[in-house]
Amino acid sequence: MSNLPVVVIGAGPQGLAVAAHLLERGIEPLVLEAGTGPAAAVADWGHVRLFSAWPELVDAAAGRLLAGTGWVAPATGYPIGSQWISRYLAPLAEALGDRVRYGTTVTGVGRKGRDRLVDAGRGEQPFTVHVDVDGTEERIDARAVIDASGTWSTPNPLGADGLCALGEKAAAGFLSYRIPDFHDAARFAGKHTVVVGSGHSAATAVNELTRVAKQHPDTRVTWVLRRGNVGNTFGGGTADELPERGALGARAQKSVEAGIVDLVTGFRVERIDTTDTGAILISEDGRALPEADLVVALTGFRPDLSFLSEVRLELDATLQAPVRIAAEVDPNVHSCGSVRATGAADLAQPEKDFYLVGAKSYGRAPTFLAMTGYEQVRSVVAELAGDHEAAARIDLVLPDTGVCGGAGLFDDPSGAKGGACCAPAPTLLQIGRAPVNA
Repeated sequence: MSNLPVVVIGAGPQGLAVAAHLLERGIEPLVLEAGTGPAAAVADWGHVRLFSAWPELVDAAAGRLLAGTGWVAPATGYPIGSQWISRYLAPLAEALGDRVRYGTTVTGVGRKGRDRLVDAGRGEQPFTVHVDVDGTEERIDARAVIDASGTWSTPNPLGADGLCALGEKAAAGFLSYRIPDFHDAARFAGKHTVVVGSGHSAATAVNELTRVAKQHPDTRVTWVLRRGNVGNTFGGGTADELPERGALGARAQKSVEAGIVDLVTGFRVERIDTTDTGAILISEDGRALPEADLVVALTGFRPDLSFLSEVRLELDATLQAPVRIAAEVDPNVHSCGSVRATGAADLAQPEKDFYLVGAKSYGRAPTFLAMTGYEQVRSVVAELAGDHEAAARIDLVLPDTGVCGGAGLFDDPSGAKGGACCAPAPTLLQIGRAPVNA
């Protein structure tokens, strides 16, 4: 199988980095991307600013490959997604040339001539990757497969039980599962926007809406948390080793304290009623929020495992992440900066030479850093190249969030048993209980 390529699923930051590392090791990559260009998922949130600085957003092997083209790495600043593409990811994809195939959707991965049940000779058979190219089926043989497809295509629904709330599909016209482009302030000015979620994306949306509300005081913003307490929602502030990440939560907290944002806790969406002009969220305990012109559902993502049904995987039952890293990234226990970096040994699956890397390797865990993925990629490619010493070595120490101990007990309204233990717990000055519709 040494003459076959390593197939990489996804031409995002980690997928392109995989290809750069493979080339550096003398192994031929083939990157399959469903979108029409590099980093298609990043392009969808190209208006959003990253909290990681440029040096943390460029993979080392990718940088070495690009240096040969005369490319100069951006040294300072915090790009928005579109700048990440134009100044790094697109040049990297161009340098890889026809090793990246666009408009190619992976529909299945298996072992050639062996379904999931067959043991005999399984590891000696190449992988077969089934793809759809503009409606035409193709088969690609591969010596190894690295799935870096991420989770962007499968956002979690609004329903608190992990399934769509009643009426959620009918309310689609009033819902967004991505951070909207708030540069079009007129779309939100003087209107009521509800943000559901407790992660960095939600804080980003709240901060952008605060900017609109300061310019247009009749703008209403409601921030909904499923948990009964704030917990670590506001992050570690100045204790966060990524300053811009810490600042996200700090700014959002100030908006709540100033009364610009109404924060509602313990609100678990069960039903969505729609009118001609908006959507009304109704919780499991019967509370109803005032009608919203737009509901921004930022409740996380989940991995798409549908095309991996013939691959033998060992995933955690809760997070759908590789079992050896699940406990480290479980949001009930840890924040993203309190975990160790992961490598090939952590990501290996029962299916020999198959790996999940990047955001998909974290399953449903809500926090992932580009630098985490780059370290995963370095280690996995070293293992495939037979450099077991380099694969076993961990070259990255993750920056701490300044928050540890998890998010607290789900139903603890006081927050006394959760939140920050590495930094002072955030003080909540305003938690609203929304009026119940008559």
